[in-house]
Amino acid sequence: MTALHPFHLAFAVTDLPATERFFVDVIGCEVGRQAARWIDFNFFGHQISAHLVDDTEAVAQNEVDGDQVPTQHFGMVLPWEQWHEMVARLNERGQAYLIAPKTRFTGEPGEQATFFIRDPSGNALEFKSFREPQALFDR
Repeated sequence: MTALHPFHLAFAVTDLPATERFFVDVIGCEVGRQAARWIDFNFFGHQISAHLVDDTEAVAQNEVDGDQVPTQHFGMVLPWEQWHEMVARLNERGQAYLIAPKTRFTGEPGEQATFFIRDPSGNALEFKSFREPQALFDR
């Protein structure tokens, strides 16, 4: 795999202070620039920007390996050990899961560990890991 460049993702939130607490205290991000209606976070070396909105729309779902996965979501592919450390930290905090930690596509190309959680505004985040990182795009 070639070196990756940071991505930028902007997403809607309904409560900036709760979003900041979630991404800093629960996920472990650092705060970047911010203003009255938005805040940037260092999301594992990538820039994500939470933008305050008055309302969010309902999110559709698709079936993936037996789970109803929100079609609108973002997240991070973590190294295997870091993924397990994240699960342990979330469990210690009593974090609710949208989709609990599991291994998906066992024994198939692209086998991965995954879980989904929601931020305080209802945005779905997926954290996944591949025991074999080069399998990221296997099909």
